[in-house]
Amino acid sequence: MAETPEAVTIGDVYAARERIAGAVRVTPLWPIGSLSQIAGVPVLLKCEQLQRGGSFKFRGASNMLGSLEERPAGVVAASAGNHAQGVALAASERGIPSTVVMPANAPLAKQAATRAYGAEVVLLDGSLEACIARARELAAESGLLFVPPFDNPAVVAGQGTLGLELLDQAPEAETVLVPAGGGGLLAGVALAIKSLRPEVRVIGVQAQAMPGIAASLGSGSALAVPLVQTLADGAAVAGPSDLTFELIRRYVDDVVTVPEPDIEHAMVLLIERAKFVVEGAGALGVAALLANAVELSGPVAVVLSGGNVDINLLGRIVERGLTGAGRRRLVTFAAAHAPGELARISAIIAASRANVIQVEHRLTGDNQPIGVVLITFHLDVAGEEGFEELSAALQEAGMRPGAPGSGADFVTPNAQALPW
Repeated sequence: MAETPEAVTIGDVYAARERIAGAVRVTPLWPIGSLSQIAGVPVLLKCEQLQRGGSFKFRGASNMLGSLEERPAGVVAASAGNHAQGVALAASERGIPSTVVMPANAPLAKQAATRAYGAEVVLLDGSLEACIARARELAAESGLLFVPPFDNPAVVAGQGTLGLELLDQAPEAETVLVPAGGGGLLAGVALAIKSLRPEVRVIGVQAQAMPGIAASLGSGSALAVPLVQTLADGAAVAGPSDLTFELIRRYVDDVVTVPEPDIEHAMVLLIERAKFVVEGAGALGVAALLANAVELSGPVAVVLSGGNVDINLLGRIVERGLTGAGRRRLVTFAAAHAPGELARISAIIAASRANVIQVEHRLTGDNQPIGVVLITFHLDVAGEEGFEELSAALQEAGMRPGAPGSGADFVTPNAQALPW
């Protein structure tokens, strides 16, 4: 039977706060000037990436296991990573064996951390929904307790404790942005905030690639969307449950979606400006600010829901984020294969305050004349303005733009005399 909104109340959230107080951290609220300038209003970051287990998931798992009247023989869960770590940590602290079914493509860092917290990890080819089905089968076969990632009143109430903290820490906040996948965090936070401060806007943020909640609200009932790869892997859920959908429909003001480039940009900005490593799902609220997806009129609190980034992907994400922000550029020159050409190009780049990351030379290629070398510079520039300044300096030095299809962005004066 589907749960109704009354299945979770503000009283349940208060009870959860008392129950998990000894285990869960009160995570800090962090003002950030650079984002405040971008948004035009004060921005406060709720740093849940500093929670034990690396995300908000520890709250819900701790509350569910702490509310049990009898200790189970073991627990089983399904997760792409954060819920896995939350369940494993909460179970190990209570001496309860745990098994977690994870998608085979779950980030390696999350797999390793889940094992480190004491769980047995079972990898399954397929979606998170397939993992949930397998976890339920294991629970039935072995007499284990299934701990759902979001479709449980005690889990939702545990996540709602973050909303109580926000109200204590930021009573001036007029809007709260909350990342959303299956909706457990969004539902719990919205319930807590709206029950006490109904004038505060609560807005969910999803990846445009996986907009299950937004699509459900549009259709009027909980539905599932196809699995698509996204940087916000922690929120890559097909859709809400009946429980979370009804709570979201009742308490949430709006749900917006953001594209992948804005998620990348948000992750890079948080590293550079706030010195925070935040995963894609955790950065969805910041991405919404960068995308101007939400109209703001006063202070905004943004939940950073997790920081469990696969370190193997972090460098590529930073690279793509810099490229998307116009700060990382590839510029190819057609130059004469003669002494001094590289030095002349480098001097102009240096004078324009661009930074050379890498240089590549190509002496031969299709339709490339003998005596012409293609030199590609990987550059760090000060965004679009910095690149325009560099382009102007190159043309002032006599370099002309390369012809379409030539493979060159600029042709040096010496190369212009060659049959190019």
